[in-house]
Amino acid sequence: MPLNSKIPSGPLDSKWNTYKSTCKLVNPANKRQIEIIIVGTGLAGASAAASLGELGYKVKSFCFQDSPRRAHSIAAQGGINAAKNYQNDGDSTYRLFYDTIKGGDYRAREGNVHRLAEVSASIIDQCVAQGVPFAREYGGLLSNRSFGGTQVQRTFYAAGQTGQQLLIGAYQALERQISLGNVDMYARHEMLEIVMVDGKARGIIARNLVTGELERHFGHAVLLCTGGYGNVFYLSTNAMGSNVTAAWKATRKGAYFGNPCYTQIHPTCIPVTGDHQSKLTLMSESLRNDGRIWVPKQKDDKRKASDIPEEERDYYLERRYPAFGNLVPRDVASRAAKERCDAGFGVGSSKMAVYLDFASAIDRYGHVEAHKQGLPHADKEAIRTLGKGVVKEKYGNLFEMYEKITGENPYELPMRIYPAVHYTMGGLWVDYELMTNIPNLYALGEANFSDHGANRLGASALMQGLADGYFVIPYTLGNNMADDIRTKPIPTDHPAFVQAEKDVNDRINRLMGIKGKESVESFHKRLGKIMWDKCGMGRNAQGLKEAIEEIKALRKEFWSNVRIPGDIKEYNPELDKAGRVADFLELGELMCIDALHRNESCGGHFREEYQTPDGEAQRDDENFMYVGAWEYKGDSQYELHKEPLDYEVVHPSARSYK
Repeated sequence: MPLNSKIPSGPLDSKWNTYKSTCKLVNPANKRQIEIIIVGTGLAGASAAASLGELGYKVKSFCFQDSPRRAHSIAAQGGINAAKNYQNDGDSTYRLFYDTIKGGDYRAREGNVHRLAEVSASIIDQCVAQGVPFAREYGGLLSNRSFGGTQVQRTFYAAGQTGQQLLIGAYQALERQISLGNVDMYARHEMLEIVMVDGKARGIIARNLVTGELERHFGHAVLLCTGGYGNVFYLSTNAMGSNVTAAWKATRKGAYFGNPCYTQIHPTCIPVTGDHQSKLTLMSESLRNDGRIWVPKQKDDKRKASDIPEEERDYYLERRYPAFGNLVPRDVASRAAKERCDAGFGVGSSKMAVYLDFASAIDRYGHVEAHKQGLPHADKEAIRTLGKGVVKEKYGNLFEMYEKITGENPYELPMRIYPAVHYTMGGLWVDYELMTNIPNLYALGEANFSDHGANRLGASALMQGLADGYFVIPYTLGNNMADDIRTKPIPTDHPAFVQAEKDVNDRINRLMGIKGKESVESFHKRLGKIMWDKCGMGRNAQGLKEAIEEIKALRKEFWSNVRIPGDIKEYNPELDKAGRVADFLELGELMCIDALHRNESCGGHFREEYQTPDGEAQRDDENFMYVGAWEYKGDSQYELHKEPLDYEVVHPSARSYK
């Protein structure tokens, strides 16, 4: 049976307004009787908790970090999209909608994406009102820069730390609600189970990570805002703690997991340097706004970058995609870098890197600055100094980060970059109201299968997280809670809570009882290698079939030979990590199953058997124009449910950035 996305009827550009005008409401007195659990305090979780607390709901907020401010949203660098058209360069709500649909390779829902484009402008107003220090132009207007997949400047930013500034804004709003008593905050708590009563999500079991105690918490509804699962690859740009556990517990309880194989590979990451690394560091995509990407024209060129003359450099993105150049979307840029390195043109000691060069940007900005300062005849050195000053103002913290990690000065030498796992477009399947197929269980932000299709355009993650939390869930939650106002709080000694806690306890005891010889980390690393080699930037049927069997064997070994030191009833990060890796070992298999079933290439899912003669992704709209939502049926058993994607406004075409 096809899944019902609950997209409102009527013209695309009026669906959301019609929904808001006709949805059910909960009056203020009744909101005070309704308890909401929110797991995660990133942009989606913090903004949802702040908004719902402000509306009068009783909110409980949970995060596994020691402070809500440590959520991984803080690491986002480059910016947040919004169709304000301050530049007067042709932007509009429709163009943001169209770019997002095209960027996602026509695998996203039109209704959701149009809503996202509509509320984008309100997000900027909200954040400015909170005091987020966005960059500004000389005249006082907010500044914008370019990002991949677009030909307009619509990305608002705060130097190279936009996520941090936006999260502090949402965090302050959250803390205000905590101080008013509308939100109870539970830091250092990890959600380990969904509690179901009469077929609805009615609470969670959480583990206090300091004492090891299990706790039962009731909620009329549960909102999962727990981010993405890129750490299934071990090496990724995600924080080490980022995991899939909350979403996976929901999956095991019957929530469908949508498009698990859609993984975003980010093209501008500092390359891997050896086995000692536990995570990778991103260089913001905003650097492609001004930097030019190139490799030497001759294979295995051992010269320094500065010794390679202009005519012997291959600016391959500008060559292959003249219309967009260095600003092609992430999946396109990543595959192009891999192709050059695989063909023998890579740079650096590993030969698995390409150059990101700021020399021409420094020169260009220097000339502008010289004219501004009345120095039209300034010499080369003066122009470079002035240009470096401008670049430092725009990207300074990113350049500092790069120098600290690599020991090289990117103002003098080109950066070396290579693609790495970054964002996951898959996640829990949700309808237009952000509710999973389990009543009263919602997923927001990166935790849901989202509005991005098979590839997320840069600067859209912050947009989606805040859109879901500030502007969507207050309406859609109320529409459903209006039918729940007579439901009294369910006592936590209810049999469903008792059973859920017992299930969690049994699993923890089973993990601690293995007493094997291998560390949790070693299993995670081995899983990551299988995933990257066989379900990474390039995938093929043979490799995916091998990966599925290898992951099954690894999982069996994990459950018989993992070593977890310490005790249950204490602070035990190894035990926390073991639970998360156990979930990754199940998710990894499903990702490979999903990638194997999707016999096409689209966005971040590149099946090597399905590509055009010039190496571009080849979609199969006739057979795969749907969301693949998987239902857990037991170990290694999943049933596929399909949500057909209907395009009323945008007509899918071959995706070209040439």
